[in-house]
Amino acid sequence: MRALYFDGTLQYRPDAPDPTPPPGEALIRTRLIGICNTDLEIVRGYLGFEGILGHEFVGVVARADDAPELVGQRVVGEINAYCGQCPTCRRGDPTHCPHRTTLGIYRRDGTMADYFTLPTNLLYPVPAAIPDEWAVFTEPLAAACEITDRVHVRPTDRVVVLGDGKLGLLVAQVLQLTGCDLLAVGRHPEKLAILERRGIRTQIAGEKIEPGADVVVEATGSPDGFAAARALVRPRGTLVLKSTFHGDVTLALSAVVVDEVTIVGSRCGPFSPALRLLEQQLVDVEPLIHEAFSLADGLTAFERAAAPGVLKVLLSTD
Repeated sequence: MRALYFDGTLQYRPDAPDPTPPPGEALIRTRLIGICNTDLEIVRGYLGFEGILGHEFVGVVARADDAPELVGQRVVGEINAYCGQCPTCRRGDPTHCPHRTTLGIYRRDGTMADYFTLPTNLLYPVPAAIPDEWAVFTEPLAAACEITDRVHVRPTDRVVVLGDGKLGLLVAQVLQLTGCDLLAVGRHPEKLAILERRGIRTQIAGEKIEPGADVVVEATGSPDGFAAARALVRPRGTLVLKSTFHGDVTLALSAVVVDEVTIVGSRCGPFSPALRLLEQQLVDVEPLIHEAFSLADGLTAFERAAAPGVLKVLLSTD
């Protein structure tokens, strides 16, 4: 099969070995894959991953010995394969299972290939009303939904989202549904215009922003984002961190202690609500699609995805 493989260098392999699903897993024929910022950071050295990249996907189940009813269904899927037996899993935190593998990120080949495997309990059938081009956003949209799953955002709260990349634009749309007093801040007027068309107030980074926000979401994908977010949150406010990147951040923790700021790390999220938002068209992902490439042109697609100002780049196996 064809695959995009990373071992310190990103390579297109036209003759990668076909995967064989172990017990409990399905073989999925990939249809569409999204390139996200985590993929770009892995290529820069984040996490030291080696294997087939990719974790945002929509595909069709080609084989599922333990769940034959899934065969032929169009699916998306969660990315963390967990053991289900350890204390972490039993207390209800399977995405933090110490034995987990993570699709295209940690000890598990990903979706940038003609086929891949994933446990059947992580798969979600895609409603017919959701086209592939929307369904491929389910995983990052679920990550945006994780914020309201972990933080109670009230309609009376003043909320600032920092970052106008793919995730920041999804986060702002999800938070708009809470009715909060929302401001999205970014560096690209053309990206912020996507939110403005939905009635979300925006501002260019660098312009003065009144501090004292109840909740600040840091989704800049930059090491500088934490300091900017920290400056905006009020004492006893909540700072939500969404960025993952290759590099370190210097933290001034004494001020965090004095102001009693709650810092919430936020990663993967719930798929069912994300699919409902797409099906009901409460979140618009179409404007986030910048360009689509064939899998064979994957190296060019990665170069395009890393270019300044580019939003979602998709890979198709057709």
